[in-house]
Amino acid sequence: MFDIGFGELALIFFIGLVVLGPERFSCIIRKTSEFMSAAKDTVNSIKRDLIYELQIKELQKDLNKAEQMEMKNLPPKLKSSVEKLRKIVQDIHQPYSNKVKYKNVNNRES
Repeated sequence: MFDIGFGELALIFFIGLVVLGPERFSCIIRKTSEFMSAAKDTVNSIKRDLIYELQIKELQKDLNKAEQMEMKNLPPKLKSSVEKLRKIVQDIHQPYSNKVKYKNVNNRES
């Protein structure tokens, strides 16, 4: 990852152990390990979300192509698949499209 060899890593650990002492050095190593683990989890989560979003975009693109080809010309099996995909995309986007209505402070309708 950082292109550090074993000898360089051992030297860094030795200097850290001498400068910080065994108690503080072990605490710093533990915290560094926790930070690296959290960073790795965050990167994996972002990667998973991006893949999911790209799959949704691909489904939308396929639906748009099917609409351009006119649904009348599609075989019945493909029509049912397109309708299923359309329902899935609508179900995914529905929670984001609902608008929250707020009450006005003066009890007037907005």
